[in-house]
Amino acid sequence: MNSDAEIRITPPEGEEEREWLTQLWQSEWGGDNMVSRGHVFHLADMKSLVAKADSELVGAATFRFDEADGCELMSINAIRQGGGVGTKLLAALEDEARKAGCSRIWLITSNDNLNALRFYQRRGYRITAIYSGAIDEARCIKPTIPCIGDHDIEIHDEIELAKDIQGGGRRDVN
Repeated sequence: MNSDAEIRITPPEGEEEREWLTQLWQSEWGGDNMVSRGHVFHLADMKSLVAKADSELVGAATFRFDEADGCELMSINAIRQGGGVGTKLLAALEDEARKAGCSRIWLITSNDNLNALRFYQRRGYRITAIYSGAIDEARCIKPTIPCIGDHDIEIHDEIELAKDIQGGGRRDVN
């Protein structure tokens, strides 16, 4: 990705971009499904946004609107970290959720994902719940979930973070 390239965020356009998203989920999430709070969600059922720099796909976010007035961020990936792709995807998702009438965005991450905890908290997300042992249980549904994660930390717990998106909040942190 050219560091001077403008990053554009759009829904996936065409079958080629959907296939790229499927391959991204395969490589980053171990398949085309994800377990969140004991429920299995399939990529095909998710809404998504992709990030493009020039004509190169450089990131994606997948999400769903929940039964209440929230939006669950299911996944976010930047092909190269530190270039603002994740921040732009998150800001675009917040805008989409506001337009859909959502009052909050929430997500689940694992206890080993220190980079995600830092990323989201710097952008106004707060820890709202810890589900002790939830990933151990999810492994029964999706055995490809690793036991050891980032920084050689054993993965056991889900951590929920949320942000009130009606009140604004910080979005410009890199």
